[in-house]
Amino acid sequence: MSRSRWLRALLLVPALALLLPRISSFAFPRQTSSQPAAEPFDLVIRNGRVIDPESRLDQPGTNIGIRAGRIAAVTREPIRGTQEIDAAGRVVAPGFIDMVSYDPNPAGVWNKIADGVTTNLALHGGTTDPPAWYGYYAAHPPPVNYGASFFFSVARNELGIPLTAAATPEQIEKLTARADHALRQGALAVSFSPEYVPGISRQEILSLMRLAHRYHVPVFFHARYSTMEPPGTNIDALQEIIDECREAGAAAEVEHIASTGGTFSMPQSLAMLDAARASGLDITADVYPYTYWATYLDSERFAPGWQRRFHITFSDLQIAGSTERLTPESFARYRHEHRIAAAFAIPEDDVLAALRSPWMMIGSDGILDAGHNNHPRASGTFTRTLAVYVREKKALSLVDAIAKMTILPAHRLESASAGFRRKGRLSPGADADIVIFDPDKVADRANVEHPETPADGMDWVLVYGVVVKSPAGFDRAAHPGQPLRGDPAERATLASARP
Repeated sequence: MSRSRWLRALLLVPALALLLPRISSFAFPRQTSSQPAAEPFDLVIRNGRVIDPESRLDQPGTNIGIRAGRIAAVTREPIRGTQEIDAAGRVVAPGFIDMVSYDPNPAGVWNKIADGVTTNLALHGGTTDPPAWYGYYAAHPPPVNYGASFFFSVARNELGIPLTAAATPEQIEKLTARADHALRQGALAVSFSPEYVPGISRQEILSLMRLAHRYHVPVFFHARYSTMEPPGTNIDALQEIIDECREAGAAAEVEHIASTGGTFSMPQSLAMLDAARASGLDITADVYPYTYWATYLDSERFAPGWQRRFHITFSDLQIAGSTERLTPESFARYRHEHRIAAAFAIPEDDVLAALRSPWMMIGSDGILDAGHNNHPRASGTFTRTLAVYVREKKALSLVDAIAKMTILPAHRLESASAGFRRKGRLSPGADADIVIFDPDKVADRANVEHPETPADGMDWVLVYGVVVKSPAGFDRAAHPGQPLRGDPAERATLASARP
């Protein structure tokens, strides 16, 4: 080789050194296991279309190696496993995180798994006693991961405060002390439901939001109002949350915005939250993909004037678990029986607008109970998003929809628990919570008449590397779910810091 050619070749080396890692890491992930590829992994998922919403990887023909419940390799190189799953023609994605759920009861968790949920969080409900709550599930582990918020509505009720009355200064002090204890014990958030407990005052909310800010946990809001009928509109409800976030400094999640906070006002509601976020506030929201909501007929939501507020009448209400539409007479009877009714009162355009917002997440606001007195969202929220709003309506890309179910909720909760830094992604070191499905076939099957019908199409569901669902069905003997909670030692350090 001539001297000039030799010099040119030498000068190319640094450029190639910079370029090749970018090419190989994006298009052709290399073996990332710390152990030789020849040594079998515990489980290998072969030849799937791997979608990692954190890195935006969307790559067919990719293999995942799992060891000790965590992802050890994501590669296009051949790898071997003691157990192997052929995912050819299927999507491999992180398991879905349902933040807006309730306690993981034995009836409901299997429908969650069929819907692709691997982490079920009671952040719309929750507990006032985290040690007892987490202790129960440690003794009776569910097949899904689990965690809970401090449930302010129940705490008020335990102090005997009426739903429509504001807490006194002495009661606020007691409630704040209880919340402080719960957060020190690892509660993931603080949850409020001002629409159902209209007596909750600004002073109560701010006291707990300041506490949440100290412990780096978000505050979850079922907002105070659900329509555009004054007095009290969606705009008022969102402005209340925005003002409280600004004053207390806490992060906030607006729950199921298409049914509370955005109904009939979605463009304006989203614009308000966009502006709040642009000003530096940490506010996000979630939505479920249905054009009807459901709740108890004897709740505050059905206070007098509900027909005017929601633009519906008795015939727009259907008793959960039946085909029965209501009349004034049956409404009164079922109200006394504490039944749930579905209300066909959400405009489709509101759902579409919410889903398209880049910071919007998916949350079910439901888990099936043994009596099936439920909304079908308890069984089909996540698969319905994929089937209806990705595949049929093309309102979202598949990658964006998966992000709303995985990495966005993981990011929302990472400050509350380090465990979420290993959730919602498919990369080495992440927990092996994984779903495998055919995007052309996955579908929800539940409806108002049969809210208990499981979703179809989630062929494989893994929780912490354990197969809890396969094409053969559920493995009901598998209970690999792990607790997600704040670290008490870290919380103690935060508690001792100057506010």
